Amino acid sequence: MDLSIIIPSWNAKNILRENLEAIFKSRGNFTCEVFVVDNGSFDASAEMVRDEFPVVNLITNKKNLGFARANNQAIRKAEGDFILLLNQDMRVRPDTLINMLKWMRENKRAAVASCRLVNSEGNILPHVRRFPALRDQLAIVLKLPQFFPALLNNYILKDFDYERAAPVDSIRGSFFMIRRETIEKIGLLDERYFFWFEEVDYCRQVKKSGLEVWYTPVAACLDYAGYSAGKLPRGQSQKYMRDSQLKYFRKWHRAWEYWLLRLTWPLGLFLVWAGERAGFKRKKVG
Repeated sequence: MDLSIIIPSWNAKNILRENLEAIFKSRGNFTCEVFVVDNGSFDASAEMVRDEFPVVNLITNKKNLGFARANNQAIRKAEGDFILLLNQDMRVRPDTLINMLKWMRENKRAAVASCRLVNSEGNILPHVRRFPALRDQLAIVLKLPQFFPALLNNYILKDFDYERAAPVDSIRGSFFMIRRETIEKIGLLDERYFFWFEEVDYCRQVKKSGLEVWYTPVAACLDYAGYSAGKLPRGQSQKYMRDSQLKYFRKWHRAWEYWLLRLTWPLGLFLVWAGERAGFKRKKVG
């Protein structure tokens, strides 16, 4: 098997259908299996997959187990030489998969890789990041980039050239291709993360093991960024962000950095509340 595609899904029936339709319209001479892991959806997503895409390997959970656990369920069953973790709100182009497979086979140094991600208007979605540092994460918690966007220029690699392939620290988890040998060496995703920071953590594990994470523009994929987080109840997205960020810092950073970040969060939440009371419109940062 050349490729195993894994799609965790939660209450996204219509956009998941579009995702699967695009996958099965892919061109190229390669073998592929597709897994959908339904995380306790109540919108008949699982029934849609079962009825309309019987060839898909469907795994159903009674409740939402989170991004990492859902992916790991399918990774354990996957047989592909390459594993593609693909968000539910993605749409590959006809040549996306074959182009990525060809590039990965030719670039043995890439243990993990992602491609060009574009939004619904066709614009590049910046997604290459440096590993989180205390300074930029404190700024995000305190909402400072809403007033001083340049504070995140180093973290978000403002001047990164998305027209050329390059080794990087971290890539977005919405299109995350992993070489099987990488999984055999490093293992599965860290299930302590429910939502957010799973891919950052895995990229850090890759770097720690002496392997490389790469970005390449050789393929492109449409990313409806924010769709999944937008389905969460008000405040839940922020809670997942906080919990995952703190778990990441506890694992990878010095104790005093973890505690400083943790103690800063109440102030950050207060500023969000105060801003909403004052009528300020929140902007997405980080």
